[in-house]
Amino acid sequence: MKPTIVIFWFLTAYFIVVSVLYSAWHYAAEGTLELAGSLAILLSGGLAALIAIYLMLVKRKQGGVLVEDRPDSDIDDGDPEIGEFPPHSWWPFTLAGGAALVVLGVCLQGTYWLFFFSLPLVPIAVCGWIYEYYRGNFAR
Repeated sequence: MKPTIVIFWFLTAYFIVVSVLYSAWHYAAEGTLELAGSLAILLSGGLAALIAIYLMLVKRKQGGVLVEDRPDSDIDDGDPEIGEFPPHSWWPFTLAGGAALVVLGVCLQGTYWLFFFSLPLVPIAVCGWIYEYYRGNFAR
């Protein structure tokens, strides 16, 4: 994680230097300060600094050296618990289809009836996806 933090701090410094040079170059060429590009480059440096600070805080909270950074670690040391997933579920497809029909009903001209008929399908699919472990073969 330390090399990643260093890379993002270098990116922060790079974007700040480029922003200053870009502003000076444009001011020398045009006689005015160009705010859109200068501010965009400067804010890119700010975003890189935010990522670097976040990674520093995560590293400190995890106790310093991560498993991935230790040279004596095995692959199995950093293997996390992935979680539990349903074996098969049709609710994501139902939700995606209902959302697609809702958007299609809004986008196409003269198909507002499709919007109104497909709108109830979205909350039904969300509830079905949330409560799929409470009914059927996989009820708990």
